[in-house]
Amino acid sequence: MGHIVNPEREYLLLQQRMDNFITTAPSSPELTEILKILFTPEEAQLARQLPTRPTSLKKLSQELSMDPTALKEKLSELALRGLVVDVKKGDDHFYSLAPVLGGIFEFIMMRVRDNLPLPKLAKLFDDYLKKNKDFIHSAFDTDFPFARTFVREEALPLEQTEEVSTEILDWERISRILETASNLSLGLCACRHNNQHLGKACSAPLETCISINGGADAMIQMQISKKITSKDALKIVEECKSQQLVQIGDNVQKQVTFLCNCCACCCTLINAIRTCNIKHAIKTSNWIMSVDPDKCKGCGKCSKVCPVNAIDIENSNTMDTNANKIAKLDETLCLGCGVCSTVCKSGAITMKARPQRVLPPETAFDRMIQRAIERGKLSDLILESPEKFSYRAFARILSVLEKTNPGKALLAIKPLQSIFFQQAIKILSSSK
Repeated sequence: MGHIVNPEREYLLLQQRMDNFITTAPSSPELTEILKILFTPEEAQLARQLPTRPTSLKKLSQELSMDPTALKEKLSELALRGLVVDVKKGDDHFYSLAPVLGGIFEFIMMRVRDNLPLPKLAKLFDDYLKKNKDFIHSAFDTDFPFARTFVREEALPLEQTEEVSTEILDWERISRILETASNLSLGLCACRHNNQHLGKACSAPLETCISINGGADAMIQMQISKKITSKDALKIVEECKSQQLVQIGDNVQKQVTFLCNCCACCCTLINAIRTCNIKHAIKTSNWIMSVDPDKCKGCGKCSKVCPVNAIDIENSNTMDTNANKIAKLDETLCLGCGVCSTVCKSGAITMKARPQRVLPPETAFDRMIQRAIERGKLSDLILESPEKFSYRAFARILSVLEKTNPGKALLAIKPLQSIFFQQAIKILSSSK
């Protein structure tokens, strides 16, 4: 790679490269310090040249004019340190630069390490991920968040009624997702582990972060988490439910890649809702809390376990100060997790279907395209490596664009007209 003349410039360029992700990485002293701890200047120079989507070792070696064996050695080491994503398909390795959240933070904090100043990193991560307003809004202020809430299946009514007529589908069931997963692995909760180094972790279990399907493949390959069975995973979820933890996972219908068991005090995602009032930072489930005023005792247990402070205990009659207390819900905040219903001993709380069904993106690719359109980054995403986008990928992009606000769709597609035109010509030519 050559001698680094200006190391500070390499960290600046790496930060700017990460800022090109759909979830951006705004500049800050904390992020710069994190990068300096984790990367040497030479590693920063290499990392900033990596794509944001997994790319084969062969192609990377050609693009970077590096010997494939030497490049693989460097990238594999960075992957084992949690700085680069390494996905193995057959005998081939595919690498990409890891984003800060949904990447480096988790890869660093999901396992115990003795070769990094973890207390110092924990403070820097805490300041950047939970206190930096630019980053928080970049990561979470979106109509297409990367995480969604799973309702507790046991909190749902057993029978369909006029009030509860929405069927729970397979992609809404944690049990179904875990039982049918192609692979599963287990690691530490990055958020609680981070707080542990700050001396403010709660008493919730630490080893609770489950990676699923392709997510588990990558985490095992990178030696970040250990392989488990579906029986193990289901047992962990049940133990977490008994601790009133909330199940939050990948906001997609197909090929879910992760499931977290979250607490309100440590979770980075929940922090965005509680401290920055970004109510849509986590996609809700298709269910919402409902209170029977005749059964509610006003005990406050539901309010204490609500992860987003959506429940208050108030007088049932606002004009009468001596009126009985009752649980009142802020429907704009409710995640639809069902934790409240499982602690209610009077049977006053049930989960009812939301008036309008919540549909996650079908795939992670769809979600990425939706967020790219929302952020005005679709052209950046495709023009980074247009040759990687197959006819099928372009067809899915067009499908997403069809469902997008016409104004946003036009702005997104304008810089890409020539590419789409070229692809259309190829498709028409090949069909003759």
